[in-house]
Amino acid sequence: MEKLSGKVAVVTGASKGIGASIAKSLAAEGASVVVNYASSKETAEEIVSGIVGNGGRAIAVKGDVASPADISRLFEETMNAFGAVDILVNNAGVYKFGAIEQVSEADFHHHFNTNVLGVLLTTQAALKSFNENGGSIINIGSLVSTIAPAYSSVYSATKGAVDAITHVLSKELGPRNIRVNSINPGMVVTEGTVNAGIIGSDFEAENIRLSPLGRIGQPEDIAMMAIFLASEESRWLTGETLLAGGGVR
Repeated sequence: MEKLSGKVAVVTGASKGIGASIAKSLAAEGASVVVNYASSKETAEEIVSGIVGNGGRAIAVKGDVASPADISRLFEETMNAFGAVDILVNNAGVYKFGAIEQVSEADFHHHFNTNVLGVLLTTQAALKSFNENGGSIINIGSLVSTIAPAYSSVYSATKGAVDAITHVLSKELGPRNIRVNSINPGMVVTEGTVNAGIIGSDFEAENIRLSPLGRIGQPEDIAMMAIFLASEESRWLTGETLLAGGGVR
């Protein structure tokens, strides 16, 4: 039996990488999925087409998570298409590595607007659309909040904030039967890490060396954890940050 049959899920930043894998996996388990994207319309529509072609239900909705107007429209379209929301995956995010001397005001605001404000605004809007029985919010954080690698001061700061938001909202929303957890991936093979030159670099090799499992992650590794957190199998978990880095600490 499908674990998420009859559920409605919104996945931000779902046109590629981890978000796309999560969207497809939730749909495969029976959820109706809203594929949010900021600019990659074509790839978002490809994700939707694939889900629908496999017998699932999905729509693509454009929206910047740092824009209150866009996020309001995202949930309006979700409600119109599928009804009340059961699952929110706050996946949309940006990252950039560089020495402290390279940090700029623009970089700071770009990271915090998407990675932190985006999580807050999207969650805030989602609460008006959540099913009366509650549901599950899954934040996609990062292992950087724990291992704090060099050259990641701004990015690591945003993901540390996501950890804090996860813990706070688990307590705040628990009385509404809304669980809030975070998946904190380590290095994962995505379009972003490939295009940034991370895959195939010494940084990748070091991550492989540090992992007891001897590899870096795949988007599907994270998606399987999202299914667990979205389903009744994790009904007694809230406020958790699940480190998903193949044992890297």
